[in-house]
Amino acid sequence: MAEPRPDKIRCDACPVMCFVAEGRAGACDRYANEGGRIIRVDPLTILDARIAAGDEIKPFLAADWDGGLVDNGKGFVTAIGAGTTYPDYKPAPFIVSQQVAGVDMVTVVTEAIYSYCGVKVKIDTDRHLGVEGAIVRSEGEVIGHVTTGEYGSQMLSLGGVDHLTGGTKAEGRKTCDALMNLCNRAAVELSVDDGSIVVVQAGRAPIVDGQQEQRMRVGCGSATIGMFASQWRGLVDEVVVVDDHITGVVSEHQAGKVLGWEGTGIKILGRRSTPGRYFQVAQPGLGWGGTDISDPLAILGPWNAKKGARQGLRLLMVSTTGEQFAYFELDADLRPVRMELPDALLQSVQLIEENCEPALCSVLFMAGAGGSLRAGVTQNPVKLTRSVRATDTRVTCGGAPVFVWPGGGITLMVDVLAMPEASFGYVPTPAIVAPLEFAMSRADYARLGGHTDAIRSVQDVLESGGEYGSLNRAIAPEKGDILWGRK
Repeated sequence: MAEPRPDKIRCDACPVMCFVAEGRAGACDRYANEGGRIIRVDPLTILDARIAAGDEIKPFLAADWDGGLVDNGKGFVTAIGAGTTYPDYKPAPFIVSQQVAGVDMVTVVTEAIYSYCGVKVKIDTDRHLGVEGAIVRSEGEVIGHVTTGEYGSQMLSLGGVDHLTGGTKAEGRKTCDALMNLCNRAAVELSVDDGSIVVVQAGRAPIVDGQQEQRMRVGCGSATIGMFASQWRGLVDEVVVVDDHITGVVSEHQAGKVLGWEGTGIKILGRRSTPGRYFQVAQPGLGWGGTDISDPLAILGPWNAKKGARQGLRLLMVSTTGEQFAYFELDADLRPVRMELPDALLQSVQLIEENCEPALCSVLFMAGAGGSLRAGVTQNPVKLTRSVRATDTRVTCGGAPVFVWPGGGITLMVDVLAMPEASFGYVPTPAIVAPLEFAMSRADYARLGGHTDAIRSVQDVLESGGEYGSLNRAIAPEKGDILWGRK
């Protein structure tokens, strides 16, 4: 007589080691107890180059499956839904062999558990989010900091092992939640100490202090002068492009000088860098060109008649996105008087706007894949690292190409928008779970000391599934042919 099944069984897919009741999922919501067996809740994902873009899940092993996706060189088994290697000594959940262009290829797939991970966020905005190094919070907990401001964008560094494991439990949980949501393309509200509140969502425009950004700047003030000086020549006597970083003045700028621009006697209240380029004309903020000013005249000093100022002199002031602009003429006392912008100048302002790209948030997942999970690929892990560095082994995440940082280990970075949706999960240690694939020739895999006894065909994977079930889905790659590590 068979022994009765226990009410709960232990899941060993991660270090938490949940006891899971029949019909229930573990703490990660990724593994469940079905009939006394731990199964993977999400299906194994296979990229199928034949599916038209936009087609969604196609179930396998179902009554309506015609067996179309078999070992035909068109399928790439990703690690999404594959399961983990924990406790790491065992082979990866799927080690798949397939003939590609006459070469016997092997792809090793596993869902990696990352405590050493984070995201780098690029936010296209001229708005001031916070000073460099300012703390970034999610739901009140510290999860990262502001890093450098790049060309029309603010950068954030979020996550990392110190926030996931080095602080309080609340900090670790909130960090993990924010990372997973950002990587899965969900909107996350972040607050910057002594700065702004910004809503970030991959592929969407940022919302800064309740205001949705429309466009990123065409360039700094100096660059804008360089691009459009020739189009202003003859229409206006002076142009000032207001910018928090580098404010440009066309009559002093080299671009203006080459065009024969005459001096205007203008005075900018800022730190002069090189001719026509000024730093620190105002404090950073939500106003003109990312400054804190609402009146552009605030950055001007008295005009100098000895250097070209005169009654009737025409002045255009514009921001680096073209969102703010104003036209002035000097009166008899050499004071700027605001007037309606001439149509000819309006076209030049619209050209600045036209050359601004839409403001977007970009989220790049970054992690160290050089640890124990390599043991699921080979019994000699350092050989895998060397093979990746020599580009003999191609690394992907959910089928998406990654950038592997130079130096020791396998430190990778990937655009989450290049990956299938909902590629990321978590375990409540806390840590992020992300798909990871290593593709190489079968001969190279054997030389690495790989788990050759565990190699299976794509057809066997589709028919038999794996340790955590046999449910599969196929989706179309969204960004070209990335099957088997080839673009």
